[in-house]
Amino acid sequence: MPRAGWTKPESERRLSDLVSVGVLMRTFPPALIDELIAETGRKEQRHRSLPARTMAYFAIGMALHSEGSYEDVLALLSDGLSWATGDEPVRLPSKSAIFQARSRLGSKPLAALFSRVARPLAGANTPGAHLAGRRLVAIDGTCLDVADTAENDEFFGRPGVNKGEQAAFPQARVVALAECGTHAIVDAAVGAYTTSENTLAREVIDRLEPGMLLLADRGFCGFPLWNRAQATGADLLWRAMGSMKPRHVETLEDGTWLAELKPSGNAGRHADGLTIRVIDYEIDDGRDNDTSYRLFTTLLDPDEAPAEELAIAYAQRWEIEAAFDELKVHQRGPRTVLRSKSPDLVLQEIWGHLCCHFAIRTLMWEAADEARVDPDRVSFVAALRIVRRSITAARDFSPSGC
Repeated sequence: MPRAGWTKPESERRLSDLVSVGVLMRTFPPALIDELIAETGRKEQRHRSLPARTMAYFAIGMALHSEGSYEDVLALLSDGLSWATGDEPVRLPSKSAIFQARSRLGSKPLAALFSRVARPLAGANTPGAHLAGRRLVAIDGTCLDVADTAENDEFFGRPGVNKGEQAAFPQARVVALAECGTHAIVDAAVGAYTTSENTLAREVIDRLEPGMLLLADRGFCGFPLWNRAQATGADLLWRAMGSMKPRHVETLEDGTWLAELKPSGNAGRHADGLTIRVIDYEIDDGRDNDTSYRLFTTLLDPDEAPAEELAIAYAQRWEIEAAFDELKVHQRGPRTVLRSKSPDLVLQEIWGHLCCHFAIRTLMWEAADEARVDPDRVSFVAALRIVRRSITAARDFSPSGC
């Protein structure tokens, strides 16, 4: 609440026209931001016109208004933050001052904020969120174009293109974990393009929890990652690479079969094998391309997890692709290059985007849960438009007609 005696700053903008500070502050409370700023060593030693807390919200606000200038985004935030927290209104500084304040904050508080807050949202009755009592989550990777500066190029690297040439922009790589029933990105690892997808995946996989059922494409399906993921206590349902040849152990009544999975090459000769269940099936979609699928799973009991249900559940892996589309095409903007010109600010910007996406998805899930509808019926584009427009979005938003 505002302090006694404090009056609303004069402004031509109405609170209903501002960035939805209420949604951001509800998902990321000021006290938590202050705590993480202190934990990451970014607390100010003296009073500044742009305090670290304001800049943390600014980093998320930049993701919400990716086409706005520094000055425009801060102007949209300033009145709303002052009204909501009771702090003195921020005097809008120059672009250079905003850049310096961003640099002082760095990326670590935003990474810590996402790590602390992002979590699965779906309830027990959320459609498409569970199988055999496990929460469906999917892992995948994507790349983001970053500003073409020498510093970014050296840190992130860039992909090659035809005839030995290189792409126009350096790229950052993101590997994320999304909850299939809500599209909420609940974990992520961010690194250079030169860091392989499977290397970043190790960070995310190590944070899996029992009660999850992880879906993954065949690019992740090797013994090292499988063994690492299974050790967390989570269950797995991955599409197998064609080169993987597990040893047949027993054919089950439903046509699936148990097998022993070992590392390839000499490493597998003396290694203990892992027992998996193999599901083979085909999809007749009328096309001539390969429609044969082989899935590996840790769910060994056909009565608990029938083969047909597993095949249908694997299609949920594409929900993380939809989440990436929401973040990259609609929230960031199609073909938009991240604006930050130094690696640490690129990382800050990416974590800001991930925080922003989670805040929007939280709003969408709450609206769907209250209306008792499938979250897939709620339009991300509509939710994004409402969050950009109104501080009262959580009250006004309805899934009907989306």
